[in-house]
Amino acid sequence: MTTTPILPTRSQSNSSRAITTSTQGSTLADILERVLDKGIVIAGDISVSIASTELLHIRIRLLISSVDKAKELGINWWENDPYLSSKSQRLVEENQQLQQRLESLEAQLRSLTAAKINNPELFPVNAEDNGQSDEENVPLPMNQPND
Repeated sequence: MTTTPILPTRSQSNSSRAITTSTQGSTLADILERVLDKGIVIAGDISVSIASTELLHIRIRLLISSVDKAKELGINWWENDPYLSSKSQRLVEENQQLQQRLESLEAQLRSLTAAKINNPELFPVNAEDNGQSDEENVPLPMNQPND
């Protein structure tokens, strides 16, 4: 009995999945699509030395990929960066409101301090002051240096 070897055959439906080789032309769009789909890592070290003394060493690590691929790899730092997200404007406004509130509180503190110094009878001295004068107990605003 003779046997015939079975050779793998390629179906016609897989003919569109041909492997691109260097002999086939690729457009810039094809290359960019491939790089963003798969991602590319560029790594390198730069050293500046004089007489076997290393003066400068720079390590470069660069990842180029699509956002989807980066998320798949667990890289998503831009989502929490306030300058790169839509939250940045809200954070800037909140910061300005806090600055205005702080300035208002400091102004109130300065006016209360001035009133206490100018009219000590309005602010009775407690026995807990341990014999310190009113001027020693008056809190100073944060933005003014002590004399």
